[in-house]
Amino acid sequence: MNKKELDMNDYHQTDPEFAERFEHFAFDEVVNEEGQQLDDITRHMAVTATLLGCQGLDEFRTEVPRALDAGVTPVMIKEIIYQAVDYLGIGRVRPFLDAANDILKRRGIALPLEGQATTTMEDRLEKGAQAQADIFGEHMKEAWKSGHINRWLADNCFGDYYTRTGLDLKQREMITFCFLSAQGGCEPQLIAHAKGNINLGNDKDFLTRVVSQCLPYIGYPRSLNAMTCINKAAEE
Repeated sequence: MNKKELDMNDYHQTDPEFAERFEHFAFDEVVNEEGQQLDDITRHMAVTATLLGCQGLDEFRTEVPRALDAGVTPVMIKEIIYQAVDYLGIGRVRPFLDAANDILKRRGIALPLEGQATTTMEDRLEKGAQAQADIFGEHMKEAWKSGHINRWLADNCFGDYYTRTGLDLKQREMITFCFLSAQGGCEPQLIAHAKGNINLGNDKDFLTRVVSQCLPYIGYPRSLNAMTCINKAAEE
């Protein structure tokens, strides 16, 4: 019995028809769809971020071991979780951080992991504004001056998290896209971050593949909404 079968072992006994069709769709048809494939690490990063976004804690507990086995590092897992706080809030992220810590400890991985911070309390605003400019354009260097929440976006969201090592900017924008598409109701921000992805080289085709690979975890309505946002961003 392989790993994906073990993950749904109980459902094979209690819901065999469902287990058969879901496994075929999520782990075969979607993963192998021609023109919609991602490399294993990118796919598991996207799925991990998507499960945070849709609050799929039980599925997250089965996904993190799969991701680690596929080559996603413990640092990458932690960085996805840390960055999720800016887009979901600690109220929704804390259970996922606890779950990841449990999984890593059971695997014998010592915590805390090596530090990834590159900013200080003195330069986080400056470096955060620069990260915004690198993603969205030079006009973002001054955006923090338009109000305290925009200042927080620069120093906290981008200065505290986007500047960390462990993930590059393209990966960080990709997981942000997943957080937003999975939680729903964030279409203006999703369009903006689809543009940010495109600016960094995560083009329309790439984002379409991300949505396709995450569809089994968030369903069709939010996936179709995400596709609409990608198309709008590409048009603009």
